Amino acid sequence: MFLLNLQSKVPIYEQIQDQILRFIEAGVLAPGDRLPSVRQLAQDNGINPNTVSKAYTELEKNGYVYNLPKKGVYVADMDTGASKFEQIKRVLEPLKNSGANKEDIMKVIEELYKEDNLC
Repeated sequence: MFLLNLQSKVPIYEQIQDQILRFIEAGVLAPGDRLPSVRQLAQDNGINPNTVSKAYTELEKNGYVYNLPKKGVYVADMDTGASKFEQIKRVLEPLKNSGANKEDIMKVIEELYKEDNLC
């Protein structure tokens, strides 16, 4: 199910996250579907279970999956509006952390939407 490139510069946990997100977007994984267990996914791909656990934790933190202790990890029923909000937040947060202030970010947003209105 997962195709991981162990030689890639992209961390394995990010590859797992990206593939799960693509499966969700494509409808391969639907809300309520159970993901492979941490142990099974790690064993199938010859990777450390902590790597899988990190990927699942990040997905859960962002609301894409939920964990039922001793039952497994499942695809969350996501509100597309909330998903868009999370996407925007993930883009803006690194900018904020790198020192961009609110005014600069707002100027860019205003400029971007002005360009859209010219068409």
